[in-house]
Amino acid sequence: MLSTAVQILAFALALLGVLGSTVATLLPNWKVSISTWSSLVTPVSQMQGLWMDCVWYTSGVFSCTVKPSVLSLPASLQTTRAAMVVCCVLGLFGLCLASLGLKCTRWGGSRRAKGHTAVAAGACFILASILCLVPASWFTNQVISDFLTTDLPESSKYQPGGALCVTFLSAGFLLSGGVILCMSCPGRRGSQPSGDSPADPGRFLVQRGDRSRQELQTELKGKEKKSARQQVDGVMQKKLDTKAYLPPHRLPPKGAKDSYILQEYV
Repeated sequence: MLSTAVQILAFALALLGVLGSTVATLLPNWKVSISTWSSLVTPVSQMQGLWMDCVWYTSGVFSCTVKPSVLSLPASLQTTRAAMVVCCVLGLFGLCLASLGLKCTRWGGSRRAKGHTAVAAGACFILASILCLVPASWFTNQVISDFLTTDLPESSKYQPGGALCVTFLSAGFLLSGGVILCMSCPGRRGSQPSGDSPADPGRFLVQRGDRSRQELQTELKGKEKKSARQQVDGVMQKKLDTKAYLPPHRLPPKGAKDSYILQEYV
């Protein structure tokens, strides 16, 4: 897995991407008019966004109007809206998963589970960056195509606004954070069957201590069996010595054998 500092860097990049995409979705300057007027009552600049259209006058007044019903909007604008909203929601979900998959957090399960969670968060960020990049590219292409069309008057031509720049930067941040987090994959379990990985010295020491404890217990059991066997052999040897040696008061009298033989003869 990646180090804690690299994971925090990926989380910060993804956080910037989510904040940037959210702000870009709400900004009204997705495209800006190129025509200006010198009159005090005529607008200086016109801006159009995903949710509202704004006009800035020379007097310093800035007025915005919310777009009409969704059904009256073109299909391209509706698709861009939906993609940006899904991008923001998916980015927030990825942030929640990333907070569980970071090494510096105490929640999220074991180390292997944290690795899988970080990979899932990275996948969410990559998908969110795609959902942010595709509609922004589509919208930019449409604005440039309309600008290069000679049939439209100058007052109806627009150029890409600052919100598109924020959108592209946010997509780059999301993509970078997602790729870095996807490198946190813990790997296959079968690749290290013994578990003696140098990347996990604590686990190696624990297993080594368990093995030493088992060897010590086996050695103690062998010594106990050996001592018990020696005690049994000593008891048996004492019994044999007791039978072989009788005290003098238990010995038969000297004439007992002769009398027994005489009785048997008679």
